[in-house]
Amino acid sequence: MGFSALSIGASSDTEEISSINLRPGATEISGQVYDLHMLMFYICVAIAVAVFGVMFLSMYLHRKSRGAKPANFHENVKVEIAWTVVPFLILIFMAVPAANTLIAMEDTSEPDMTVLVTGSQWKWHYKYMDSDVEFYSLMATQREQIENRFDKGENYLLEVDRPLVIPTGQKVRFLITSDDVIHSWWVPDFAVKKDANPGFINEAWTRVDEPGIYRGQCAELCGKDHGFMPVVVIAKEPAEYNAWIDEQEAIAKRAREEEQRLLAMNMSMDELMTEGERVYNAACAACHMPNGEGLPGVFPALKGSEMVLEDQHAHIEIVLNGKSGTAMQAFGKMLSLKEIAAVVTYERNAWGNNTGDAVQAKDVNAVVNGN
Repeated sequence: MGFSALSIGASSDTEEISSINLRPGATEISGQVYDLHMLMFYICVAIAVAVFGVMFLSMYLHRKSRGAKPANFHENVKVEIAWTVVPFLILIFMAVPAANTLIAMEDTSEPDMTVLVTGSQWKWHYKYMDSDVEFYSLMATQREQIENRFDKGENYLLEVDRPLVIPTGQKVRFLITSDDVIHSWWVPDFAVKKDANPGFINEAWTRVDEPGIYRGQCAELCGKDHGFMPVVVIAKEPAEYNAWIDEQEAIAKRAREEEQRLLAMNMSMDELMTEGERVYNAACAACHMPNGEGLPGVFPALKGSEMVLEDQHAHIEIVLNGKSGTAMQAFGKMLSLKEIAAVVTYERNAWGNNTGDAVQAKDVNAVVNGN
């Protein structure tokens, strides 16, 4: 999938160039990568012009119609030395700047801050290692656009509900891993593309000098919703970033306090069903379908499911922890206790299931703690 202008303020000239060529990007490293790319391109063009020029000129000047007679020889030591030494020198000339750029790209030492990036099917999780902030980032493109019922927006499939925010002028190190299958975190304007491998951690870094919005996506075929796993990074001035991180820490603190309050109270069935329908449509309907009937042979139906109808503990547990070897992912870190309680309640009472079960946050917390 091609990208148009991926940073705010990009000119139409930049958009046109970036659609046919590697673009300079927004960082010093991405500029070095672009310069290296263009150097290699010009060298290849020069070699092609020289080789094909000599070939076509020789064919023209020594054609049979001009009476040219082919030489009859088997080897020429000078020519053989030349076509060995000249390519070797060209490769050395290309290798030196390439090695310098690659070394600079891999130098993650002395970062100003570190972000842990974890890929999951099909979303990204960001954890700021220097503060108490972490969240999931999910694609925000409307399902109606994907289904061609609404016109596609400017950033179709490249917009998220919660973008990664970083400060300008600071070296940001990314620790990149995965919860399930191999993903790849790719932001072209940073010249960063690193595989997210389960059980391993890869490192990358960037330093963005100008505030802006930079977009990318997962660049590794990771499952059926691979194309719905975008990356959005917002670079803010340090003062604005510090204000944002303080606000996020306050929000996280309030969320923890709210969960503790919910453990001591019960929500009504109407509240649970309303919230549960919202969570289900956002997180579950893509696989299990809005009508709860799933996709036969691919995703199991929840409507009439034996587990949903009879085993509340197992139902909560699979939503919390997922199921190994299947596409059922763990939502324990992604959803709050309230949201899990609501969506389990909704699934147990929607589409004619009608169990009458009203699952509360304290019930989910009991499964989390193994009670």
